[in-house]
Amino acid sequence: MYMTQPLHRMMREAPDAIAAIDGLDALSWQQLRDRVARNAGALRAKGLEPGEPVAILAHNSVDYLAWILAIWWAGGVINPVNLRWAASEIAYSLDNCGTRILIVDDKHRGMVPAIRESTSDLRRVVSTGAAGDTIESQAEWAQGIEPVEDALRKGDDHAAILYTGGTTGFPKGVMLSHGNLAASVLGALSLNNQRVTDRYLHCAPMFHIGSLSGIFLTLFSGRCSAFLPAFEPVAMLEAINSWEITEFFVVPTMLKMLVQHPRFAEFDVSGIRHIRYGASPIDGALLDHAIELFPNAHFSQAYGMTELSPVVTILGPEDHRGESRTDLRLRSAGKATATYEVRIVDAEDNEVPRGEVGEIVARGPGVMLGYWKQPEATAEALRGGWMHTGDMGRMDEDGYVTVVDRLKDMIVTGGENVYSAEVENALAAHPAIAACAVIAAPDEEWGERVHAVIVPRAGEAPSPESITAHCRTLIAGYKLPRSFDFVDALPLTAAGKVDKNALRKTLKG
Repeated sequence: MYMTQPLHRMMREAPDAIAAIDGLDALSWQQLRDRVARNAGALRAKGLEPGEPVAILAHNSVDYLAWILAIWWAGGVINPVNLRWAASEIAYSLDNCGTRILIVDDKHRGMVPAIRESTSDLRRVVSTGAAGDTIESQAEWAQGIEPVEDALRKGDDHAAILYTGGTTGFPKGVMLSHGNLAASVLGALSLNNQRVTDRYLHCAPMFHIGSLSGIFLTLFSGRCSAFLPAFEPVAMLEAINSWEITEFFVVPTMLKMLVQHPRFAEFDVSGIRHIRYGASPIDGALLDHAIELFPNAHFSQAYGMTELSPVVTILGPEDHRGESRTDLRLRSAGKATATYEVRIVDAEDNEVPRGEVGEIVARGPGVMLGYWKQPEATAEALRGGWMHTGDMGRMDEDGYVTVVDRLKDMIVTGGENVYSAEVENALAAHPAIAACAVIAAPDEEWGERVHAVIVPRAGEAPSPESITAHCRTLIAGYKLPRSFDFVDALPLTAAGKVDKNALRKTLKG
């Protein structure tokens, strides 16, 4: 498999159909292919070698999509840059994998001088907008350049290097092949009916594997990709109307902001047929509210990680409605896709009985090639031929996997294991709590204690006593929060997940 395959196929099937739109641009499949081939020609003319990484530091756009495909067309490897990183962190990721070319948009070109000061390998910076000091413009690059033929890198050829967050030290570069990415897409497509007339709205940042997965899904199914620079509820609702959007991906925190926005009722969302969510389970109250507000939409949840390209399990639409829907089922991340095996293992990698908690491991054609220049970390993660996710979970008799916590987020209090997700689910059911997160706090008596960070609902002021009494009806006494912080908002990562590392730093401070 090769990731440029959709361009070749759609050129034969529907060259004049719209392939990608944003606020400034709209390209047919023919126009997208032509831009990709010309950009690829410019990359080769500037010295790009086969298998060489090219970085992209930009907001979502048609240009971003065209550069991803052009890098592959030219024979290169994509290196999407985390928009929230400081210049020194970006420079580390560029130098770590020898990236010589960086593509930026106008909103991020101001970071270029600081990046250049911190990097030794960077040679060229290309702007999707205007040129500037030490920055070349995309238009200048393409001037006089002839389109080139597709390099047709495929299978085990390196396609992407995606840097993880670096929360436990320097970020690790996850190496993914064309075959890895294609296998993940095909596994997801096997569980969903797709129509080429659908329009998929991308609002999560494109450097993140969850957003990239949605883009690859639309490419392989021949659908139109629509891009917002970033998530913003009103802009998203306006795009749903004006671009006739039929599908989108969000994390539950984004969905909550969307459906609770005071202007939601002003917009017609009846055309939405599929809402995909991931990164965390959805609580029943939010799902019920969303189902009511999106009456024609199916819902599905995907679970995975960068190292798995990323989707490994899916909780499909049939499990979100009707007789199949149960609170227990909604807490799960679904079943393995057609291209993966999943099992739950103990510390010695023995499979545990159904219903018992252990580490989630997976194997299949989507498992990463490895971590860039980290053979020991690669061997540890892929021991026994299975990708060890670091997530704790259990599997029921029907194969549904429920993620209970990150291994590193598990709280050990008085010798008992407490899974933060279980406590968060209990807290989320409190009528006066809008959002919450649970972390471990140092405790002289118990080693660690359960600490809850609470965002109250507007106009509410829940007391620790009322919260404890509520949770006591749902979870065991040793799992109850022993200390609380009340805040206006939880810190989020660029992917929309609660940033527990930021909360831990605040707690330590």
